[in-house]
Amino acid sequence: MKDKLGKLLTISPLTITIAITFVIVVLFFVNPPFLHFMELKTLDLRMVSRGKVAPLDAVVIATVDEKSLSELGRWPWPRTTMAGLVDKLKKDGARAVGFDIVFAEPDENSSLKALGALQKELRGAASPAVMKILERKRAGADTDSALARAMEKAENVSLGYFFHLSKKDVAHITEDEAEERSSLIASSRYQIVEARPGAKPDDNAFIHAFTAEPNLPAVSEAGQNSGYFNAFPDADGVIRWSPLVIRMGDNFYHPLSLALLQQYFEWEPLILQLADFGVEGIRIGDVQIPTDEAGRILINYLGPGKTFPHYAISDILNGRLDPDTFKDKIVIVGATAIGIYDLRVTPFSSVYPGVEIHATVIDNILRKNFLQRTAWTSLVDFLSIIGLGLLIGLVLPRFNAVRGLLFSAVVLAGFIVVNTLLFTRMNAWLNLIYPVLVILTVYVGVTVYRYITEEREKQKIRGAFQYYLTASVINEMLKDPTKLKLGGDKKNLTVLFSDIRGFTTISEKLSPEELVHLLNEYLTAMTDLVFKYNGLLDKYMGDAIMAVWGAPLDQPDHAERACRTALEMLDELKKLQNRWESEGRPRLDIGVGINTGDMVVGNMGSQMRFDYTVMGDSVNLGSRLEGINKEYGTNIVVSEFTYETVKDRFFCRELDSVRVKGKKLPVRIYELLGEQRDADRWVRWSGVFEEGLARYKEGRWDEAIALFRQVLNIKHGDPPSELYISRCESLKEHPPEGEWDGVFTMTRK
Repeated sequence: MKDKLGKLLTISPLTITIAITFVIVVLFFVNPPFLHFMELKTLDLRMVSRGKVAPLDAVVIATVDEKSLSELGRWPWPRTTMAGLVDKLKKDGARAVGFDIVFAEPDENSSLKALGALQKELRGAASPAVMKILERKRAGADTDSALARAMEKAENVSLGYFFHLSKKDVAHITEDEAEERSSLIASSRYQIVEARPGAKPDDNAFIHAFTAEPNLPAVSEAGQNSGYFNAFPDADGVIRWSPLVIRMGDNFYHPLSLALLQQYFEWEPLILQLADFGVEGIRIGDVQIPTDEAGRILINYLGPGKTFPHYAISDILNGRLDPDTFKDKIVIVGATAIGIYDLRVTPFSSVYPGVEIHATVIDNILRKNFLQRTAWTSLVDFLSIIGLGLLIGLVLPRFNAVRGLLFSAVVLAGFIVVNTLLFTRMNAWLNLIYPVLVILTVYVGVTVYRYITEEREKQKIRGAFQYYLTASVINEMLKDPTKLKLGGDKKNLTVLFSDIRGFTTISEKLSPEELVHLLNEYLTAMTDLVFKYNGLLDKYMGDAIMAVWGAPLDQPDHAERACRTALEMLDELKKLQNRWESEGRPRLDIGVGINTGDMVVGNMGSQMRFDYTVMGDSVNLGSRLEGINKEYGTNIVVSEFTYETVKDRFFCRELDSVRVKGKKLPVRIYELLGEQRDADRWVRWSGVFEEGLARYKEGRWDEAIALFRQVLNIKHGDPPSELYISRCESLKEHPPEGEWDGVFTMTRK
């Protein structure tokens, strides 16, 4: 039993898989905000990938659009215009009309004000007959009353309003005013509230409001129904949920969408169902609406803006539409014109008309095509995490690296396809993030474990043959056996790192035998050059070379030797490239980094096994410089410390001042171009480049861009110039914070 337990606890692909899967399962139940946010984003992508879905022929939008504004005048329109709209929609047979607009303030009417002032001035002086005429004229000019009369006559209007959800926003409102406002929205209260026996709903589950911003009293009393139109975006600004319940005091209120549905269903009662955890659901007629505990419904968007039919109000009022356009339909009146546009962010667009959100909710309820998270979807998610984690962890060790990657990619792609199909075909919202996360993390964990263990074995082989690579090291050891002691000395040396660009891609194009043959040819040629200038071949790292000058033999010109080696490496590589091209073999390109500085050199390891090598910050910097070539599109990069040593013999151009990852102090870097005797080849354009670099460091972006473009006119396709143009343009758009020091910070090694 003890042996079995010890075996289980031993680090292996299986134990790594179990540990990672367990962590992902814990995260699934905790559901931290960041991962929840990522899941919502994938939900958006699935919705968008499904494409546009045609809505039911039940809801249309009457729009305050640019066309209507040009024909009817600027917004807001007189209430008589809206009264005419109500009359026309009633005449055309609309079953329900909803206003995604609140008429909270009296209409601005100069005639009404003038008549009121005249009445006041003539009171007691004019005859009763005159005063009666004035009163009649004033009543006719009262556009708010005209709108109220039209609504009362139509008997099909639901009014929108909004709640104040912050106590600070209602501090100025008295208790009596709040009570009056509450009475004006009484029609939007749930009249039937069902609760399980003994249930005490959690008050924290509800969205709470402090007071409402209703329509004018006369207008509110004329409407048949009402509902709020508050929008509740998620943290990223996207509206994914529509709350169907808001609590204010002891009452529960429904939104405009349900008010219109109630009219559409010929006043079927709206029933709010409560449980201990909060809202259990909502029922209207034979439709059961599933909600979360807060009474929210997940909106199943059908497409981008204008998925629902839009009709300009000016066309409606002027009778330009077929009379049957609105027959037995729900008509929602809202603004879509620029400037008064009720813009919302949805999964489909950042400029989605808010009025269509009500239409979408209504369509979802009529279709009963709800997106929902249920007990069975959570169980499927849980089993998917465990199953996929174990599948990857158990199968991956049986394949080599390439086949393992392909297998994992197929599993990942297959899961995403199945998940998306279940969403598009069944409206099933199954979690995507956590199963994908377990696939990726188990793959990485097992792959890293395999890499570490396999690399350890390779290191033993390299260590066994390392001392046979350079005769100079062996001869030095034989001359001074004390150098075999563990430890090392601090010396000023020069280190060179070189690496093949895109080696992984090249390796995939060749058979193992061809790859080994190609690599041996390349390494042999490069190693010969290291030995030509009496360098120490420290090690091979796959396709990479690390070499040192100045140890174990003292070499005062060690920096010069390293630079000359690097230049001849490029010359030799060109010869190899020409030959390989003629033989139909792939082209290799390399990057070289050189640094000079104090390093610890000597034998490092144990009494039984050791390596003669160098270490220290200067070595690490040399390695970083090799990688920096990728950033600047160069072949050889040297540090300022090497440059100061060799500048009289070699021509270099300053590339940048960089702060490498993990270091605070910047380092100037240079591109090694060639010998000083050949300076005429580069001096013309390099001088312009240095001027551009100076302007860049001074933060004079436009001047720098102009100079770098001059360089490109002379030296076509110069990668550093193209890079700086891109940087300057980016810095113009997003200026650096604080004082600009002209230093570029590397974010990767």
